[in-house]
Amino acid sequence: MVTPIDPTSAAFLLAENRSQPMHVGGLQLFEKPDGAGRDYTRLMYEAMRDEAEISPLFIKHPYRSLSTAGQLVWREDEQFDIEHHVRHAALPKPGRIRELLELCGRMHGTRLAWERPLWESTVIEGLRDGRVAWYTKSHHALVDGVSAMRLMQSVLSTDPDQRQMPAPWGARPARSPRTTDLAEVPQDLFRHALSTGMGLTAEAAGLPGALIKTLNKGIRNETSAVSFHAPRTIFNQRITGSRRFAAQDWPIARLRAIGKAGGATINDVVLAMCSGAVRQYLLEISALPETPLVAMVPIGLNAKQSHVASADGGNAIGAIMCRLGTDLADPADRLAEISRSMSTGKDALSSMTPLQIVAMSALGQAPAILPPLLRLQGIVRSPYNLIISNVPGPRTTHYWNGAKLVGTYPLSIPINGMALNITCTSYDQKMGFGLTGCRRTVPHLQRLLGHLDAEVAALEKAVGV
Repeated sequence: MVTPIDPTSAAFLLAENRSQPMHVGGLQLFEKPDGAGRDYTRLMYEAMRDEAEISPLFIKHPYRSLSTAGQLVWREDEQFDIEHHVRHAALPKPGRIRELLELCGRMHGTRLAWERPLWESTVIEGLRDGRVAWYTKSHHALVDGVSAMRLMQSVLSTDPDQRQMPAPWGARPARSPRTTDLAEVPQDLFRHALSTGMGLTAEAAGLPGALIKTLNKGIRNETSAVSFHAPRTIFNQRITGSRRFAAQDWPIARLRAIGKAGGATINDVVLAMCSGAVRQYLLEISALPETPLVAMVPIGLNAKQSHVASADGGNAIGAIMCRLGTDLADPADRLAEISRSMSTGKDALSSMTPLQIVAMSALGQAPAILPPLLRLQGIVRSPYNLIISNVPGPRTTHYWNGAKLVGTYPLSIPINGMALNITCTSYDQKMGFGLTGCRRTVPHLQRLLGHLDAEVAALEKAVGV
């Protein structure tokens, strides 16, 4: 049985190559419940491995052939092997966070094979403080960051005494996705395209006007979904497939206080932290451009209002190109510039329908996505310098079968021309930062954590907190 792959997900699949794996990941840290034995981590792994039934989302893999008219489709893996996808690992001594992040970086640098469902999960023991780590990666064609967070949250509980909880890939009662026989795929794809096209006619009628507005803003260097003014930096070059990962969290109360004093949102403060950290990082190696860096900031769309998203997977994202103010020395000035840029970008997108937002965002990202597809790396200039995203998570303490979740950190996708990706996730009054970079292109990535911490203090001083 097969289902069509939506265009956005297909683009993520087709853009992938050895130097550019297109999967997102997550690292969770758990404290063992009281009374846990020495074999607790093994039992945790076995509970995840021995799920009685697997959700359809996690047993499909991409496929195309003459029988699908050359179209990419999802096909069920008839030889599904749970032990390939769910794994158990241990850290070498001394079992510090450093060893954990090194392992996650290495696992994140390997591609997922198309002949199998596009996900893997590893339960990790050996941390010297006794905590258990859980690293999971899923192809961006399967789920976006918001969908991945929802899946994780759906198997957690606020009750520390609750047991018999499923893993994210465990089947739960839900409406099954529409499927078709392989022989019916070509005509089914035609019917799907025709019905979708008719349903989107009203939204599509507004695309020319939205396109003109977006291009005008981009040409005038105003915030929109398109950027023409990103400077070249060390991040904007060809990358390798190896990855380095760094992670840390900060109290949301500190970020909220900065935002309140500076008249900005928490997301603006996150962007300002990244701006100051990247500015200092580039200054240290004498590589800071005179013009401000531009960040692509993904924004989630309401799946119920969009024709391209599903709560069970897929992608529903738009984007704003935000000027980071890295040419400004004062932290308060950078925060104000970022706040203005994000506000202007949101205003521009607020007048568009979800389809128009996706279309304009796709236009803005085309110079980043098309070069790998057309083998034009180095010819087409990068439209932005790095990706910074913020995925909301649970606000209160959660548990999985009695194990307390104490930290969650996202791993994301560096691509050719954008060697650094910063993704944040809020959880239990903390904001967890995950920095994923090309191991060769972004040297000493972990130094950015120190710069982020220094920038929080600098912002507090600058706005008078």
